[in-house]
Amino acid sequence: MTWSPLIGWVLLPQIGGILGGLATATQIKTWYEKLLKPSWRPPNAVFGPAWTIIYLLMGIASYLVARDGKGSVRTLTLTFYFIQLFLNWSWSPVFFLLHQLGAAVVIILVLFINIFICILQFWHINSYAGMLMIPYLIWVGYASALTIAIWQLNSPYAQPPPRRSRPKVDPYEQ
Repeated sequence: MTWSPLIGWVLLPQIGGILGGLATATQIKTWYEKLLKPSWRPPNAVFGPAWTIIYLLMGIASYLVARDGKGSVRTLTLTFYFIQLFLNWSWSPVFFLLHQLGAAVVIILVLFINIFICILQFWHINSYAGMLMIPYLIWVGYASALTIAIWQLNSPYAQPPPRRSRPKVDPYEQ
């Protein structure tokens, strides 16, 4: 087995992740910290390791598809893979550099759908490749909910959640 194709497929998503991280790092302690965020948001320190592991799994999965896929099925599957990679890489600059929360919501939802399609296509070629993409789908599902929550909390039209009034109960009434 020659290792260079595997290394190339594994490094590809990592490179985009590193570039995205470098481009957005200045925004974390300035703009991002000022945003309203839901209480269930993880600490910032979780994102780097999570993405590193996910990018590793994506790289291995894409290598298996490139190695085992044949003809037009392989081409179509890798096309969806590269589309999701582009969507993944475009989310950070749109969210952190352009501060376009609504556009980031659209991107991440389209990304989620594309990852699901990739899993189905990967699974058809190599079931292990499909399985390796499942943590990515779960993480992006969580990130989608987080992005939507941040967008809603920081929208100029944001309204506080409606307060339910307590029913008035007469303590003397039985």
